[in-house]
Amino acid sequence: MANVQYYDVILKPVITEKSMAAMAEKKYTFLVHPEANKTMIKEAVEKMFDGTKVASVNTMNADGKKKRRGMTVGKTAKTKKAIVQLTEDSKDIEIFAGL
Repeated sequence: MANVQYYDVILKPVITEKSMAAMAEKKYTFLVHPEANKTMIKEAVEKMFDGTKVASVNTMNADGKKKRRGMTVGKTAKTKKAIVQLTEDSKDIEIFAGL
């Protein structure tokens, strides 16, 4: 496995209607590094966002889709998505505050 630091684990937040509705329950969705495991994701969220405590992490792997351009066939990159559940006494994540 590659040497993945905590600041390399979280790539970007996922902004969809479903993920925005889950924020009321303190569940935040992120696109994460494909080789990151649940403990690495938990540590990264707690280090990057002050005052947050992670209760649980759920992950999903998505394989790349087949794409064609003329006769050439290729695949898009595989992705990994993580849904992070914060504890009740945890602070909210500020990057989602203005949305």
